[in-house]
Amino acid sequence: MRPVLNRWLRWAEKPHLAREQDPLALRKAFERKARFFFRAPFGTRFKRDRQGNVPVLWVNKTESGPLILYLHGGAFVMGSPDTHKAMMGYLSRAAGLSICLPDYRLAPEHPFPAGLDDALSCYGAVMDRPGGVVLGGDSAGGAMALALLAEILRLGLPMPLGVFAFSPLTDMGFSGDSVQCNAEADVMLPVSRAQDTAMLYLSDHDPRDPRASPLYADFAGAGPVWMTVGDTEFLLDDTRRMTSRLRAQGVAVTEVVAHDLPHVWPMFHNILPEGRATLRAVAGWINSLSRSEGDS
Repeated sequence: MRPVLNRWLRWAEKPHLAREQDPLALRKAFERKARFFFRAPFGTRFKRDRQGNVPVLWVNKTESGPLILYLHGGAFVMGSPDTHKAMMGYLSRAAGLSICLPDYRLAPEHPFPAGLDDALSCYGAVMDRPGGVVLGGDSAGGAMALALLAEILRLGLPMPLGVFAFSPLTDMGFSGDSVQCNAEADVMLPVSRAQDTAMLYLSDHDPRDPRASPLYADFAGAGPVWMTVGDTEFLLDDTRRMTSRLRAQGVAVTEVVAHDLPHVWPMFHNILPEGRATLRAVAGWINSLSRSEGDS
């Protein structure tokens, strides 16, 4: 199934993302495709609520035990809890945990750091949860999850059990070698749109601000981090360099570089065995964190 999916993304999705300039049109297309392509496991429960005055979508909500606070991707300009709820339904089932997806504010209407402020507000509302909190995210949401971890450390807030990220964007300056080396090989994301999309989010802010580019943040004292990326993604070096920086600061990192898989492939868990395998792998990692916390 992987070769078929990769061909479809290269022929259909990548040209669409390269061509469409209107963030509102991108949002509508993403929402429409998510409704058509992505399905949560039968019996998954969803509930809309607010946490820290931010709208959220709960997946299989419970009142106790560890929870996952998950920040959706979408280049900071698109995506929502609804586009990612099917993938989170599978992860919730695999891990046996509740998941909370903030509907954080998007650029260009709400540029940096509005989305991160919303994520921090949500974390403040759940950080004392019995059993602890695990942060997660994909792509731009992966950047936000890692930046949120750095903010939690800076502010001296209770620490999450760990953080995981699928294909995270960690350098808004796009300075990694893979940005050019994998520009053609990446079947989904067009490098040509990277800088202008980043500007919609950053406005006049420095792309090296650690709240935007966690590659430049301080993570000393952080808990475990798990990251995965495909070896043909143009964001490959974002994960590789993030791993090196975290390990240099004494953080335990699990880095998984997968072969020939598209950007955030767990989104395609309905049709892609590798997507389901990755979600099961991170579920096992998350459960090991919560068990370790309970044993300590």
